[in-house]
Amino acid sequence: MNYSPLSANEVTELTNGLNRMAKNLWWTWNQDAQEVFHTLSPRGWQNLYHNAVAVLHEVSDYELRVRLQEPEFAEKVKSALKQFDDYLNDPQTWGAQHAPFLKKNPVAYFSAEFGLHESLPIAAGGLGVLAGDHTKAASDLGLGFCGISLFYREGYFQQAINHENWQTEYYTRLHPENLSMEPVLNAKGEQLVCNVEIANQVVYFQAWQVNVGRTVIYLIDADRPENDQHHRDLTLRVYGGDSSTRIMQEILLGIGGVRLMRALGITPSVFHMNEGHAAFLSLELMREQIAGGSSMEEALKWTKERCVFTTHTPVEAGHDRFPEDMMHYAFSKFSDLSKIKHKALMKLGRIHPDDSHEPFCMTVLALKTSRAANGVSELHGQVSRDMWKGLYPDKPVEEVPISHITNGIYLKGWMKGPVRKFWKRKIGAEWESEIANPDFWNRMDDPEFITDEEIWAMRYHLRRELIEFARRRLLIQGQRITQSDFIAYDRLLNPDALTIGFARRFATYKRAPLIFERMQEIVSLCKDPSHPVQFIFAGKAHPRDDDGKRFIQKIIHLSLHSELNGNLVFLENYDIHVARMMVSGCDVWLNNPRRPLEASGTSGQKVTCHFGLNLSILDGWWREGYNGENGFAIGDDSHASSVEEQDRVDSENLYNALKNEVIPCFFARDAEGVPRQWVKKIRNAMKTLTAEFGTLRMVEDYGRKMYVPGNPYTSDSDS
Repeated sequence: MNYSPLSANEVTELTNGLNRMAKNLWWTWNQDAQEVFHTLSPRGWQNLYHNAVAVLHEVSDYELRVRLQEPEFAEKVKSALKQFDDYLNDPQTWGAQHAPFLKKNPVAYFSAEFGLHESLPIAAGGLGVLAGDHTKAASDLGLGFCGISLFYREGYFQQAINHENWQTEYYTRLHPENLSMEPVLNAKGEQLVCNVEIANQVVYFQAWQVNVGRTVIYLIDADRPENDQHHRDLTLRVYGGDSSTRIMQEILLGIGGVRLMRALGITPSVFHMNEGHAAFLSLELMREQIAGGSSMEEALKWTKERCVFTTHTPVEAGHDRFPEDMMHYAFSKFSDLSKIKHKALMKLGRIHPDDSHEPFCMTVLALKTSRAANGVSELHGQVSRDMWKGLYPDKPVEEVPISHITNGIYLKGWMKGPVRKFWKRKIGAEWESEIANPDFWNRMDDPEFITDEEIWAMRYHLRRELIEFARRRLLIQGQRITQSDFIAYDRLLNPDALTIGFARRFATYKRAPLIFERMQEIVSLCKDPSHPVQFIFAGKAHPRDDDGKRFIQKIIHLSLHSELNGNLVFLENYDIHVARMMVSGCDVWLNNPRRPLEASGTSGQKVTCHFGLNLSILDGWWREGYNGENGFAIGDDSHASSVEEQDRVDSENLYNALKNEVIPCFFARDAEGVPRQWVKKIRNAMKTLTAEFGTLRMVEDYGRKMYVPGNPYTSDSDS
């Protein structure tokens, strides 16, 4: 077949299209688009955090134009760009049908962090990953939606382990020109600059626009020459500094975020506070109304009609509280401008408004200024109603107005390439729309649709990918490796072993080392040559959390200097990429928080689409998802009253579940070498969990329960 070279105009069109696509994080969940950038520079793709913009910067304009004359590559580019444009321009969406008014008056989703991709590390953990997945699902559903956060120039810390096996932190500066973002400009084409009052000073900020499919996230950046260095550094690091820095960051996020919306000409119909960090936005909304002539009471009523709130924290210490003198200092100038007197402001953040000794609580402010509030799982809803019942003394605890919407994951964003290709081969090009449909997953019961052998083969494929990734990662970690160690590392971990994963923030309530409390018994299980077991751990402790760092130190020490050497590894510098590798490759995902302190948890939801199973305490989402046949439970639907007893009982239950249920089931192979009962559990898990615990279901729930009911714009004639 003869091939006609592309014209100069065609090459220019494709080049412009690639640059446009790279600036929209849609490519992070489209396999064909990712393969385009990988093809351009495989090593650059690997070493530059899979960053499409950075890869294009690695390739000269001349090289790109020449490469586009390769027929196969040009067809890949054309196909990806067509998918991109079709996606952006599809008018048939859930939002267009169920919430068309949100197109003109969108949801403004305020979150202190967004975990979107490893190339943009501006999230510390699950809260940010949930916010990122929420945004991607809102894009798929076609909701009018924009996110508001801060652009942390140094992001969240990079982790290294020193010679004492102690976590150390270092930071690398992010450069917007190398990221999928663009400056927010004013009508003159100059960078838009807004300001906010913090203490007795005016702090100026600019913003960056991150396109996420059909949705947009605006990132506030205080690194402006008009500001002193202290204020420039407010947007330096995720949750950086002390409580003084925290309150200033939250003023920037909440009050600054509303002012940015106004400067952009955006009139949200819903202000969604994702955790209490964003609650100061309600004060700015009230200020606007008072400035327009409303009374304090009228301003509060108007604000409540437009705000909703999601709480993620079942731990008292996790809710931001600020002493009165700090509030007085931070809001001195704002209070004068807003005509909200300091005493009235403090009452908004107190359970007992007249208690002058009670600090100002951001969650209390959010609850008092929202028309609806929710926890992120059924049990967390119960815990939250009990935690905040003091705000509603006239109501029985079960009537405290905090509902629940259980978290989910954005399936297309987490599903690994081999699984995507598997479904594409099996059901064709429409696989992406099918996997969002519960009816699709109901077919997992049908052995003619998918055989046990196919399931087991994919499990082996994904486990092999993880093990080889772990071997490369451990070499890179440079644990005093000599040339002769290369062969040893290539043999590290066993591709035939039951592989158990644990990766998350190393908050102490998550109890990372719990499995090793019965050390000798665990060693015996792992070293059984006929039933080998191995563990892969990863995660970061907050820089100021020495107890969490001790957990990391203990696990690394065990991996290097105990009988578990060879059956236990710790992967440094946990991020979204490491998470994606682990949730896809592990046979079992271990989750053993101290119940009921895991509000929801979403990491275990990510293993299901990868033919993996959960072994978890019945806390958060797993309490709702577990049915007895789709994974494994640690204990029952209860917990001891004391921490000591809870840890003892859970350690015993974890060991017993592993020894008596998980290991026997995994290694019970038939004559064909397939563990039929294990595969049966995989089928059940994929059928009952994959669609139910996805963000498409979750964001639809937010739409039906939080965004549409009570929305003052639903009857607008323009909608």
